[in-house]
Amino acid sequence: MWDRPAVLLWIANLLYALAAVLLMYAVLFVVIHLPIFPLRGVTVEGDLQHVTREQLKLIVSRHLQGNFFTLDLVETRDAFQKLPWVRNVSVRRRWPDKLEVTVEEHRELARWGNIALVNTYGELFHAASDSELPVFYGPGDGVHEVAEHYATYNTLLQPTGMRVTQLALTPRRAWQIGTDRGMVIELGREQPEARLSKFVGAYAKTLGAAGVNVAYADLRYPNGFAVRKPASAPAATGKSS
Repeated sequence: MWDRPAVLLWIANLLYALAAVLLMYAVLFVVIHLPIFPLRGVTVEGDLQHVTREQLKLIVSRHLQGNFFTLDLVETRDAFQKLPWVRNVSVRRRWPDKLEVTVEEHRELARWGNIALVNTYGELFHAASDSELPVFYGPGDGVHEVAEHYATYNTLLQPTGMRVTQLALTPRRAWQIGTDRGMVIELGREQPEARLSKFVGAYAKTLGAAGVNVAYADLRYPNGFAVRKPASAPAATGKSS
C-alpha cells in the first residue's frame, strides 16, 4: 500500500475531512453550551382555570435547565403535563431567547365513581373539584361510552325538565339513569335511546302533566313501561290540649 500514492492521498484526504468535521462539531458544541444563549423569558398560553401561577413558576424553576439550545423540550413538556389539571402541553423555542408553552386544561364533565374525574373528551384524570357534577359508573373500558351517552340522555330528558345526575353502565352494557328529581330509570340493553324517547313522550302527557312523583321507571318492557311511586310517609298523629 505504501507504494501506491493514490491510495495514500485518498486516506490523507479522508483523515483531513474527518478531523475537520470533528473540529466543527467541537466548536459548535462549545458555542451552544456557552452562557451566551440564556432563556430570558417563558410565556404560558391557554385558558387556565385551575392551573395556578405558583405551579407554573415551580415547574420553570425546577425543570427548565439549560440554555436556548440545550433545553430538553420533551422533558419540559412532561414536567408541565404532570400537573393535575393539565391535559395537553406543547412547547417550542422562539428565537432568540424565549420559550412558548401552550397548556390545555381538562374540562370536567363528571365524576367516575369516587375514583377520578371524567373530562369532556371522555377521558379519566385525577384532580380535586368542588363542582356539582353527575356521577358515572361502569367498567374500566366504558368511560368514553358513558360520557357520549350522557349528552344524549340529557337531551332526550329535556321535555320532562329533568337532568341526569347519575349514569351507570353494567358489564353487560345495560343502562340505568338517575335524575335530579330522584327518579331511577332502567333502560336495559336494547335500543335505550328509543325506549327513553317513548317514555319521555308518555311521561310529559300523563304523569308529568299530573305532577305525579315517580321514584322508579322500568323501560325494559317490549310494549310499555312500569313505574313506582315513592312510599307515602305515615300520617302524623297527636293529641291537642
